[in-house]
Amino acid sequence: MPRFLPRFFPVLLLLILGALPGWATHIVGGELDLQYQSGSTYRLNLNLYFDAVYGNPGALDSDLSVGIFEKGTDRRMQNLVLPLVSNTNVAYSDIACTLPVLSTRRIQYSGPITLAADRYNNPAGYYAAVERCCRNNSIRNIRNPGNAGQTYYLEFPAVVRNGQPFINSTPRIFPPLSDYACRGELFYYDFGGQDVDGDSLVYELSTPLNGHSDTNMPKPEQAQPQPYAPIQWMPGLSVLNQIPGTPALSVNRFSGRLEVRPSQLGLFVFGIKCSEYRKGIKISEVRRDFQLQVIDCPRNTKPEVKVLLPGSNQPYQPGRDVLQLGPSNGRCLKLRFTDPDPTSRLSLSIRPVNFTAPLPTFTVSQGMVRTTGAPDTLFSELCFSKCLDTKGRVYLLDVIVADNGCSLPKRDTVRLAFTGIPDPNSVPTVATTAGPGLPLRVRIGDLVTFQVTGRDPDSDPVTLEMIGRGFTPGSVGATMVQNTTGASVNGTFTWRVPCPPTDKFLYEFEFRAAAKPCDERQASPPIVVPIQIEYANTPPTLTASDAAPLIRHRLGEPYQLTLEGLDADNDQLTLTASVDGLTLAEAGMRFTARNGAGKATATFEWDPSCTVAQREITEVTFQLQETTCRPVPISRTMRFEVLRPEYPPFMPANIFTPNNDGNHDFFELPTLPPDFCDSRLANIKIFSRWGNMVYQTTNRTFKWDGGGLPAGVYFLLIEFTDKSYRGTVTIAP
Repeated sequence: MPRFLPRFFPVLLLLILGALPGWATHIVGGELDLQYQSGSTYRLNLNLYFDAVYGNPGALDSDLSVGIFEKGTDRRMQNLVLPLVSNTNVAYSDIACTLPVLSTRRIQYSGPITLAADRYNNPAGYYAAVERCCRNNSIRNIRNPGNAGQTYYLEFPAVVRNGQPFINSTPRIFPPLSDYACRGELFYYDFGGQDVDGDSLVYELSTPLNGHSDTNMPKPEQAQPQPYAPIQWMPGLSVLNQIPGTPALSVNRFSGRLEVRPSQLGLFVFGIKCSEYRKGIKISEVRRDFQLQVIDCPRNTKPEVKVLLPGSNQPYQPGRDVLQLGPSNGRCLKLRFTDPDPTSRLSLSIRPVNFTAPLPTFTVSQGMVRTTGAPDTLFSELCFSKCLDTKGRVYLLDVIVADNGCSLPKRDTVRLAFTGIPDPNSVPTVATTAGPGLPLRVRIGDLVTFQVTGRDPDSDPVTLEMIGRGFTPGSVGATMVQNTTGASVNGTFTWRVPCPPTDKFLYEFEFRAAAKPCDERQASPPIVVPIQIEYANTPPTLTASDAAPLIRHRLGEPYQLTLEGLDADNDQLTLTASVDGLTLAEAGMRFTARNGAGKATATFEWDPSCTVAQREITEVTFQLQETTCRPVPISRTMRFEVLRPEYPPFMPANIFTPNNDGNHDFFELPTLPPDFCDSRLANIKIFSRWGNMVYQTTNRTFKWDGGGLPAGVYFLLIEFTDKSYRGTVTIAP
């Protein structure tokens, strides 16, 4: 509505105040929603809308009680007290239309709730309810509104379905209504909601619920289970005729858009139900109660917009003219828009009908008409992009002018039909300084650098692109740094040639210059720069002073070996030695290497030890390694063995005659096996026939004279650390 509101405002105020009783209550509307947090935790929210002008401040609760019930059985699952967490003003969509007798506040109550899987698993689902009285006395489409309560109702599914967790947040619906409607004029409002899970939402009108609260018990201690009594419509009204009009109140099933052309003055309550579907199955339901004030508004005349044909003052004729926009016909259209009402603020907008982009722009999108010093007609240009390409199709575009009338703006629309041809465009070009002798021949470690230049004939911003044929440049360390200056770009290619990880020694780099006029990529034909890595390697040689594959030595007999490695390419050589299963020191071995470029020598020494003697064979590997791109390791393996001492068969004498005749007077064991590493003499014991030990010694050179024992057979036990011998010895008379 144009800004003559102050002149009519006293009349409006009297009309509205005359329709109000001496005392009103407080509740405008509200709804519940349930939002998933994590694990088994959800958050339950109650949005309550409060009449900030005529509401009773004492009725503003610090908390409200919500009851949770099982559907089908109406079994009470739990009660939850929701504290008040916020109290904010609901802003009107157009501040110029605000009336002091209409003011609403949004009161939010919120609290966490635990929905355990072992408890909330009924396939029928659950519902939550809050009961509170009372509604505004001035509501004229229901019976006894001052004693009518409200029940905020929400349905939600079980948190388990088919044995698996079922997570769902109910829709958060409806921005709060903050406008009023004018009698006899179309009113519309987007009540559509949002669902974080991406489920489908379906809207329908519903009868608001009264429930069990009333003026005697406006705030019950707890909500009761359903059924909840509905409000009682006034005669001639129903769920499908909640606000009388032509048409009566309706809601779009899928968008949630409300429409009504009200025919009666007053305050009207209405109800909306939003059902949530997942894969075609209903899983939740949210109800919203709200109210709409219908008043008599000053008459508002619709504005007018005209589109002028290019190069002419003749208006465009919708349905007859098809504009042809292009480099030869021009891309800007002149617009003329006006409004017969004084002090109208007009705004231009566009709405594409059968396309999405690119959209044209206005040189002037809004302005005031018929104020002091202001013109009665505004002009603007609607300019299309040079990239417009309809590809032969006819595009449709609505050009809309709207005033700032109350409660909703009036509009005039011109639907344009047009085709578009973009400006011609040439592909960019690319060049390098890498030539002319290609391929570039390089060695490992060389630094390769050259310049790459891209240009665009149409002065479009251009960039350089680099790819590798069969590889990615970054994987081999190649880079190209570019500095863009509009239609020309220079890049520096840099590559420190590495040792190839495979047998590939030819690398082909492909360069292009690319531009994106009208968001469509155009690229130059590629320039390919092949780079050949020249590499050859002669394997080194390894020689040793002893060619025997098996070295056998006794304990105490040292062994020495010299080795020499040579490389024809003069690469750095390194000689190493390793023992299978041991360190060199544990094996009694020492390895001294003298490494260098083209030549490496080493001395290997071995002092045979018991550690090696415990093993049948010990292998030592000598390796010669060259430092080059693709090294060929050379190795030689030698085997070492410790020889055990040789001794005659052990056949001890088993009889002696201790009679001092100088012949076999003592028992001794001169042919005992010698000690060797872990095989050492531990004990010699002699026992009587009754098991009594009569002699014991650890001396392998002992002489036993019989100890005066009587003649007879005695038992002999010889113990080594790794074996033992048993036998007899006879003392003869």
